[in-house]
Formats: sequence, structure tokens, C-alpha cells
Amino acid sequence: MTLVEFSITPIGEGVSVGDRVARCLDLVDRSGLEYRLNPMGTVVEGPFDAVVELVARCHKAVAADCDRVSTIIKIDDRKGATGQIEGKVRRVEERLGRKLRT
Repeated sequence: MTLVEFSITPIGEGVSVGDRVARCLDLVDRSGLEYRLNPMGTVVEGPFDAVVELVARCHKAVAADCDRVSTIIKIDDRKGATGQIEGKVRRVEERLGRKLRT
């Protein structure tokens, strides 16, 4: 499975980007892929092609009414691994012996 963390920022569109974030997250939520939203981006887990295609759709949705968009993508593609969105955090918590704020 593939884990992707991404952040999409419209450039030159003012300081509030909430409407565009909501548009993107609607696509993510409807995708059926496992995901976690965080204050600085979104993490999605699934088959490589499905995750990359989703990020492309989100980029295009934000770019639909912007002249410039910056998209940052981080990919962790690990064969045979599943459940990494929760698993990576759980393994760190086990090493610490306590729950973390996530």
C-alpha cells in the first residue's frame, strides 16, 4: 500500500483557503480511501494509482478557479504494508509506553 501526505495551496488568492480545502476534502472523503486530515495537510492510504489519481483530482479542483496552485506531495510506497495510517503512530506509542495526542 501507499501512504501519501499532501498539501494544496492556492497562490495569490488571499489568506483564507477554507472553501478550497473543503472542496478537496469532499473528494477525499468520497474516494473510499482511508485518510486523516491534519492542520497542515492530508494523509491518504491506498493503492498507488488510486492515491496519486486522487491527489491529481484535488489539485485540479483547487486549480479550477485559481491562476496558480502549489501542491506538496510526500509518498511512502511499501510493498505488503497495510494499515499504516494508524500502525505507524501505534508503533511509536508502544515504544514510548503511552498514547500521544494525534
